[in-house]
Amino acid sequence: MSQSIATGANGGKHVNGAPLTTGLTEQLSPDLLRNSVDERIVRIRPASTPIDQISRCGGSRSAGAMKVDFYSVDTRPTESETSEALAAIAYTKRGEDSYTFKVRVKNAEYFQPTETVLLPGVTVKDQQALVAYVVAVEGNTLELQPVNCAMTEGENGPEPSLASLPKGTRLIRMGRAATELDVQSPSFQSLPVKAMNYCQIFKMQIEQSTLQKLADKEVGWSFSDQEEAAVIDMRMGMEKNFLFGSAAKITDPVKGEEVYLTGGIWNQTSNSMQVQLAQLSQAKLIEIAAKAFTGKNGSKAKLLIGGTKFIEALSKIAVDKVADAGRTMVKWGVEFREIRTNFGSFFVLHSEVFDQCSHAKDAFVLDPDYVSKYTHIPFRLEKLDLRSAGTRNTDAVVLTEASCLVLRFPQSHLKLIGQ
Repeated sequence: MSQSIATGANGGKHVNGAPLTTGLTEQLSPDLLRNSVDERIVRIRPASTPIDQISRCGGSRSAGAMKVDFYSVDTRPTESETSEALAAIAYTKRGEDSYTFKVRVKNAEYFQPTETVLLPGVTVKDQQALVAYVVAVEGNTLELQPVNCAMTEGENGPEPSLASLPKGTRLIRMGRAATELDVQSPSFQSLPVKAMNYCQIFKMQIEQSTLQKLADKEVGWSFSDQEEAAVIDMRMGMEKNFLFGSAAKITDPVKGEEVYLTGGIWNQTSNSMQVQLAQLSQAKLIEIAAKAFTGKNGSKAKLLIGGTKFIEALSKIAVDKVADAGRTMVKWGVEFREIRTNFGSFFVLHSEVFDQCSHAKDAFVLDPDYVSKYTHIPFRLEKLDLRSAGTRNTDAVVLTEASCLVLRFPQSHLKLIGQ
């Protein structure tokens, strides 16, 4: 019976006249078998490579090329500050009881007309913080109308009593305030920022001679055991690249061919915090939680993966009701120790990869909801027939994967740099 392959109306493939084999499945629908391969891989020493483990359990996106372009979206910042002092505020009368003044700010693009702003460092009527209405935004200058200022008699009649503003005064963006007849408001688009990473081709080859295969062994050591050991070594190398690698495209000086190197997640976020390990206390832990969980709109449960020195200092902290430690959680095949705070929960794990890469004093707070894996070549095993090729009398297996990790919301992750 002849074999034929037909395409259905919805793009699906149908095989006629032949059994559905693994090879045929890999040819027609390669994605179908990828998950089963990853399911076998993640059972091999999962705690040793937590970043790679999480990326495999969460699934990956197919990359059509070695260079991966992706977009990360951040929220619009909520505050800025004045860039110069106003020793004497010059008011402009805009109506019968309306006065405005202009002030330069460091990031005027954060604000839009019709928004209200809070100036918490400026005390006005009844010990309230000043609230102002944004009338216009021109370059790096905001035109503000005070809302809750007491009025005093000036040269042109009653004027707001606020007389000056120091440099560095904070302006916190609040909600919009529309008029009754407003139909539209100034538009806001959170444009994603385009970023790039390279998929790196990870390879591992193992061989076993025919005589070695036939010889009696003192222990039950087989070719599959060697494959497992190779996968462990390969994943450890991938973990280091996924964490601390630098994205680059170079040329091999001997082969004259291009080599793609993937960028690690450590270098993909600028959000960082210095930590004095000798002074690490519950109070400092709360500060870390505040830094990790506020202002970023990320998850309220994040992973804290660190080197030996950092985890050692963290383990010495005495905790009470403010920060509770004790419960363990098993997820992605890895056991984490939970530390709960009022800001959010850390799931803590020690990683020797940090030690091996000279980051024993450091840690990384990872938001698992905002990390993605891109795969150009899925993890696969290829058997080489070196005997038939006349190369050498061995069985050979090559393990290959071309992939990279990207942070889709870089500011929801945090680098903890130990001192």
